[in-house]
Amino acid sequence: MQILGCPTRPLLLTKRVSPWMKRSLSPQHSTAIQAPGGDPLHIQPHRRTTELHAKAKGFGGAVTVSDRKIMPDDESSNSSSGGGDGDDEIPEEVFNMIIVRILFFVGTPMTLGVASLYLLSTLKEQHIWDVPMWVPYLTIVFGFGTSALGIAYGTLSTSWDPERKGSLLGWEQAQKNWPELWKE
Repeated sequence: MQILGCPTRPLLLTKRVSPWMKRSLSPQHSTAIQAPGGDPLHIQPHRRTTELHAKAKGFGGAVTVSDRKIMPDDESSNSSSGGGDGDDEIPEEVFNMIIVRILFFVGTPMTLGVASLYLLSTLKEQHIWDVPMWVPYLTIVFGFGTSALGIAYGTLSTSWDPERKGSLLGWEQAQKNWPELWKE
């Protein structure tokens, strides 16, 4: 008795093809697969193009490689080294102050949030207060949300002048730097 669904002749592959193995086929070669009837099937790989096919709304038409302007060597080296209209370099003193403020404004709310979760857990385990489930949830949202805002506020509250330190919380600098940021 024959089992249904099994071919009488096995399918023979001339090449080992695995979905986990990386295959690189050149356009000149094709993969030959032996069909059950004995005739080889030839599969041509897809050719890749260098043109962009996406046409997103609001961003203009597609730009092909041939449409791009090629800059001379002297102009491209100026723009990459910051000599032209590029971004200004941040002084190292200002960069260090920004990092310290970001660490403070991110670390403080996160530490307070984790400590309050530990306190709420201890209160519940000791049967002192049956903490509702929404209290730790609000603690997490407040702690991590405030620390995420601390990244932006740490940058804005830093004095961007290397000679000035600024205040402890930096509210005056944040009010000064916010419009400066949106000017560009």
